[in-house]
Amino acid sequence: MRGVSMNNIRLLDCTLRDGGYINNWNFGQRSIKKIVEKLAISNIDIIECGFVRDVEFNNNQSIFNDVEKIKGFINPKNRNITYVGMIDQPYISIDRIKDYDGSSIDGFRLTFHENEKEIEEALAYGKILMEKGYKVFIQPVGTASYSDASLLALINKVNKLKPYAFYLVDTLGIMYKNDLLRMYHLIDHNLDDAICIGFHSHNNLQLSFSNAQELLRLHTKRNIIIDSSVFGMGRGAGNLCTELVTQYINENIEEKYNVVPLLEIVDEHLSKFSSDAQWGYSVPYYIAAINNCHPNYASFLMNKQTISVKSINTILKQLPVKKRDIYDELYIEDLYINHQIHLVDDSDELEALKHLISHKKVLIIAPGKSIETQVERIKNFINEYDPFVFCVNFIPETYKSDAVFISNLKRFDNMSDVISEITNNTTLITTSNITKSIEYNSLVVNYSDLLLNNPTISDNAGLMLLNLLNRLSISKVYLAGFDGFSLDKNVNYFSTELINNIEMDELVKKNEDIRKHLAYVEKSMKIHFVTTTIYNDLDLVSRT
Repeated sequence: MRGVSMNNIRLLDCTLRDGGYINNWNFGQRSIKKIVEKLAISNIDIIECGFVRDVEFNNNQSIFNDVEKIKGFINPKNRNITYVGMIDQPYISIDRIKDYDGSSIDGFRLTFHENEKEIEEALAYGKILMEKGYKVFIQPVGTASYSDASLLALINKVNKLKPYAFYLVDTLGIMYKNDLLRMYHLIDHNLDDAICIGFHSHNNLQLSFSNAQELLRLHTKRNIIIDSSVFGMGRGAGNLCTELVTQYINENIEEKYNVVPLLEIVDEHLSKFSSDAQWGYSVPYYIAAINNCHPNYASFLMNKQTISVKSINTILKQLPVKKRDIYDELYIEDLYINHQIHLVDDSDELEALKHLISHKKVLIIAPGKSIETQVERIKNFINEYDPFVFCVNFIPETYKSDAVFISNLKRFDNMSDVISEITNNTTLITTSNITKSIEYNSLVVNYSDLLLNNPTISDNAGLMLLNLLNRLSISKVYLAGFDGFSLDKNVNYFSTELINNIEMDELVKKNEDIRKHLAYVEKSMKIHFVTTTIYNDLDLVSRT
C-alpha cells in the first residue's frame, strides 16, 4: 500500500479525554502539558485536550470550564495540528465559550444521545459554535446502534448545519468489518461531500485496529478522521492504540508519524495508571459486546465478584433493547438481584440458628488482612469469652469456627472441595441464591431478606450476616477482619486467593457506604471491633 496518499486521512488522539475515564481525568498538570507536546512532536493531526464542562477548574485534570484554561497546556501551538475539546450533555453555557481567536483550541466535539431533544440541542449549539469561528465535530453516542432510517434523518439535519465532521461511533464495540463498511458507505453516500467522516471505536471484540485498517484501505476522496488513544487508554476494553495505528501507517502507507514520543507517553505518563486501573480486553467486556449492550453493565456485574461469567451472560441477555445502549445502574441491579433470588421458607433454620447461638457472645471473622497480622488478639478474645464464631465466605485454618456463612456463589464454588470436609462441629449457613448448597447439609436462609438497599454493597457478605443476626435479635456483635478496603489490593485479604479485580473507584465507594451502613446498624446492634479497622472513625468505639 506504500505510495497511497494520506492527504485525506487524519488521526485524532483522545487520550486526555477518553483515557480520563480511567483516572478521573487526573493526569496531573505537568503530564497533561507533556502529553500534548509529545502528541504534537509525533505529528498527530488532531489532539483532543479533554472535556469542556461547567465545573470548578482543577489544573491537574483534563477537564476545563472555558477555552482560556486550555491555552497554557497547548502553547506554543503547532499550526499544522488541530486542537479540540469535547462538550457533553448537559452542555456548558454557550456564553462561557469566547469567540475563536486562534490562541486556544480550534474546535469542539459535541456528543449526544439518540433522542430528539438532545439532537436538536446539539445542532443548535453547534451552529452557535460555528458562528463563533470553531470547527464542530458532530459525534452521536452509539451511531452503530441507529437504524438506517434514524441515521439518514440525522444526516439530513447535519447536512443543513455543514459541520467540520460527522462521526460513526461504535460505543458498544460490536462492529465487524462488514458492519463498518456498510454503515460507512451509507453515511458517505448521503453526507455532504465537504464534511469529514470520523470513526470512534471501542475495543470490546479486539476489532478496533483491524477496522481502522479497513478505513485506511478505502479509495475515497472523503476526508476521514480515525480516533485513537495512546496505550489504548479508555474505560472498559479501551480504544484503538495510537502507537499501533501510526506505526501501521508509516509501514504500509506513508512515513508520516513519529512513534517514539508516543512510547514515551506510555512510559512516563500512562503506565502508572495501568497498574491501578486496568483497561483492555476482558471476557466480561466481550460478553457485553456480543449482547450489544453498554460495557458498564458488564463492569457492574464484574465488580460484584459474586457470579460467574456464565451468569453475567445470562443477565445481560435479559436486557431489553431500549435499555442496552444507555447504562442504567438501578435496572441492572434489579436484574442481578432477581437472578440471585430463590425464595425459601427459612423459619426453621432461623430457630435452629438462634438455638445454636444461645446466650453466647457473637464474633464474626471476615477475611481481612488483620486476621493474619493480629492472630494473638483474636485468639485471646476467643479464649477469654468463648464466643460463637462465624466466618464469612471462607473456612479458616487458624481459628476454630462454629459456623461458616457464605452468600457469594463464586466463593462457594471455589471452596466446594473444603466445604465437603466441614465437620459436624461447624455449621454451614448459605443464602438461597446458592442452590447447590442443599447437597452439603446447609442451613439455607433467604437471600433477598438480607440484602441492603444500596447497589454498591447490596450483597456484601459481612453486612448480610449482620442483617441475619439482627433478624435473630442479637444485640451485640464483635468483628474481626473487617479492615476496610485499601487501594492496594494486595493488603485487602489475608489470602491472595481472595483478591479480586474490582475497580478502584468502586473500592472507595464501598468504604464510604459500609461506614454509613455500620453506623446505621449500630442504632439497634452494638458493634465492637476486635482488630484494627478503617471504620473506627464511626461513632463506634473498640471496647475490647
